[in-house]
Amino acid sequence: MRRDDKVWMGPQRTFGGQRLGREHVEARARENAGKAGLKIVYDKNYPPATTDFTPIVRAVQAANPDLFIVCSYPLDSVGLVRAVNELGFKPKMWGGAMVGLQATNFKTQLGPLLNGIANYETWIPAKSMQFPGSMELLAKYQARAAAEGADPLGYYMPVWAYAYLQVLGDAIAATKSLKDDVLADYIRKTTFKTVVGDVKFGAKGEWAQDRMLLVQFQNIKSNSIDAFRDLSTEVLLYPEQYKSGELIYPYEKAK
Repeated sequence: MRRDDKVWMGPQRTFGGQRLGREHVEARARENAGKAGLKIVYDKNYPPATTDFTPIVRAVQAANPDLFIVCSYPLDSVGLVRAVNELGFKPKMWGGAMVGLQATNFKTQLGPLLNGIANYETWIPAKSMQFPGSMELLAKYQARAAAEGADPLGYYMPVWAYAYLQVLGDAIAATKSLKDDVLADYIRKTTFKTVVGDVKFGAKGEWAQDRMLLVQFQNIKSNSIDAFRDLSTEVLLYPEQYKSGELIYPYEKAK
């Protein structure tokens, strides 16, 4: 990849603390781009009421970036994926922090349009992520999901939600306390065994080791849910120790 082009874009939010959070993320993205020697050629936000993403994608396409990074909410993510495909926009790599592409209903809506996108994930049942209890939990969840109107696959949130409660439950059991400061102190210095593996926090409350996942959609042939039960269509690229396959690069080769 030429290290001279990069794009940053995302929704323009102005309520509560979200604008502050967005501005912080954007600032760090620009900082990281500079450290990596990447030139930013398009750096804009779009209004939260946007429904037609074709003009936005056309403007980005005109800037001819190698790397197209998007931070978007679910319906925006769907609109952007459709616009990129409809316009035939083919940067060398694109994706990023697109919320919604983890959900089964959006995966089946988009099907093969997802091929080649590299995006964040929290957990998928790749062999490297099958920690003790995770698959048993997933099987129980999936057996009830349809009747409850929940995500039928449940890769994105359920396993992590259970892990959250494992951490809290273990802390309560060990300290025999419900006091926030007591629990916080115990959680800070303890490594927890959970369905998402070992959970340990750093000095500032961050992960002691990076665990945000990067995946790429590959070789999706249909809009069937079965296409997403097959983990060969969602390849885990990062962190390295959990890697399940190789990046298809450039993006055009994954189409």
